[in-house]
Amino acid sequence: MKVLFVCSGNSKSFDIAPFIKAQGESLQKAGIDVAYFPIKGKGLRGYLKAGGRLRLHLQSHNYDLIHAHFSLSGWTAIIGAGSTPVILSLMGDDAQGDYVGVNKIRFSSRFFILSSVLIQPFVKAIISKSPNLGKYVYQKHKSYIVPNGIDITTFTPNPAGYHEELGLDPSKKLVLFLGSQERVGKNYPLAQQAVAHLNLPDVQLINPYPIPHEAIPKYLNSADVLVVPSFMEGSPNVIKEAMACNCPIVATNVGDIKWVMGNTEGCYLATFEVEDFAEKIRLALDFAQTKKRTAGWQRIEQLGLDADTIAHKVISIYRKHVPIPNAAVYETVAPITEDASASTVSPTQSF
Repeated sequence: MKVLFVCSGNSKSFDIAPFIKAQGESLQKAGIDVAYFPIKGKGLRGYLKAGGRLRLHLQSHNYDLIHAHFSLSGWTAIIGAGSTPVILSLMGDDAQGDYVGVNKIRFSSRFFILSSVLIQPFVKAIISKSPNLGKYVYQKHKSYIVPNGIDITTFTPNPAGYHEELGLDPSKKLVLFLGSQERVGKNYPLAQQAVAHLNLPDVQLINPYPIPHEAIPKYLNSADVLVVPSFMEGSPNVIKEAMACNCPIVATNVGDIKWVMGNTEGCYLATFEVEDFAEKIRLALDFAQTKKRTAGWQRIEQLGLDADTIAHKVISIYRKHVPIPNAAVYETVAPITEDASASTVSPTQSF
């Protein structure tokens, strides 16, 4: 099966977003031939113009299907696809808007919510990363919930950490924030205020953003606690990556974070109140001091959130909506269940 990933190519840091590239690589490992069509050009006009370039590309390249990531990329795919079927992944802001406060959405981002609604009749299937995104899909017969998987050979525990390599002070208790301070929705001020509220001189908040993706497991294995104070998320990769590295976590109860962490000791849900977030950081630091690391890796394995398992879930969706003759290699893929607590994939339509 030949699949074309259509996605943004506008980042200054990378051609393809690391989590999209990681999914492509996991599919390639499972036998799918994956190519990429990065969209150059921002705003609605840029994505619509990219549809014409995609149409030209398809005149000399054949694919069994197009997998578009984010709804604007979906419109590019639909404009350029011709007879090639399109599957869409909703990733977060495109489905639910850009949160800039507690239950507060940036007004301009409502356009993207509308875009995600209007596109649904034109695609074969819609993959949402978490249930809170899936609720925006009204065409339930083509709706599936599939979190991103993570490479558990890269994100794996190393209790010794990488303090010397990363230039980190081994005498400090490190609170790690891996998002961009400039993205309002990531809510860096809450992390900053909570650490200040603790008023502990040996506790240091670090924010190494931006860093190469390959450096992330090193920071997660070196930090005493990861903090994710976001106003809203879908299925944040960094939570799963931290779990796989057995890093203690403090996070707000958004997206599928509660489900991913489960009852893992050393991982705490917090409110948006500074005092509560600070108290949960204190508990996580105490856990790191006494018990060192969590059992997060086992939780990721239990939920089947490794990249290989998720790749086969995605292939099952491909095969259902774009049948390919003589593709028996995929016939053994387990059907996807409707119980989100029992499976990493929870479609609103059963296989």
